[in-house]
Amino acid sequence: MQAGIYFVFLVLPTAYIFDRLFQEEEDVLLEPFDYERLKTDLKNSLYGQHIASEVVLKAVSGFMTDKRPSKPLVLSFHGGTGVGKNHVSNIIARNIYKKGENMKHVHVFMSEHHFPHKEQVETYKTQLKQWIRGNVSSFPRSMFVFDEMDKMNPGLIDVIKHYLGYYPQLDGVSFRKAIFIFLSNAGGNVINKVVLGSRRDGEEREQLQMNSRDMETNIFKDVFGDRNSGFWHSTLIDAHLIDHFIPFLPLEYRHVHQCVLAEMAALNITANDGLADRVARDMPYFPPEEKIFSVKGCKSVKQKLLHTERD
Repeated sequence: MQAGIYFVFLVLPTAYIFDRLFQEEEDVLLEPFDYERLKTDLKNSLYGQHIASEVVLKAVSGFMTDKRPSKPLVLSFHGGTGVGKNHVSNIIARNIYKKGENMKHVHVFMSEHHFPHKEQVETYKTQLKQWIRGNVSSFPRSMFVFDEMDKMNPGLIDVIKHYLGYYPQLDGVSFRKAIFIFLSNAGGNVINKVVLGSRRDGEEREQLQMNSRDMETNIFKDVFGDRNSGFWHSTLIDAHLIDHFIPFLPLEYRHVHQCVLAEMAALNITANDGLADRVARDMPYFPPEEKIFSVKGCKSVKQKLLHTERD
């Protein structure tokens, strides 16, 4: 009995010391979480994405203010090119970490860049396991962003899935404070159809919500129903571990115009509505007969701006 008591006496202080060390490191590296700051950042620097803003604000705020989350936060962003998926990942990072997306604990993976060779998938799986486990064990508030998820090998998706559940610990490491964000163009066509149909029916864009016209359900079906997608071949669909499927709507001229003005400010170019108008109108739009939505969203706005300014 005395030996047992002695054992507990030794272990508890050790666990306490590690908890204190993690907490002290978090205090140094993390921003004090501020709901209003994140809300303002989303409002001022994200254009045309009212649904994403609302869901991200609630999800991230709830997670960051929960001292004992039951699982990692898992968000899946869906939509076309240049609509703000990467941008929102950066907004989240800069509202959590003092160095924002440049923080060493923010890890970004692009499937075709980091995992290009199918014949090396077993090596990639081992490396990915070691990378996720190693980084979370050293800093529990780590953030992982996986771009091009629809192009990722299903075996790699299943490796990630391993760390997304409600387990108190896996191999001695708790992943409950980590954040995983998946970025994908999958579901983009469904989202575009919903927004276009709503517009043609005379509805205001801002009236659209997650459940409008079964958008969330149809995104889910589109993402996991595509037999050519890594999502379909993985077991992630059966595990129900993604907390939110978040649609990013196609951008209209007015949103691209806002992107141009923001890029001017970032480049220290004097605000010029006429120049912003020319740049925004020079972007390609769809459908061909109506030209409502930007084909590339705000992607390549910077290059277009610099080219137009020189003309």
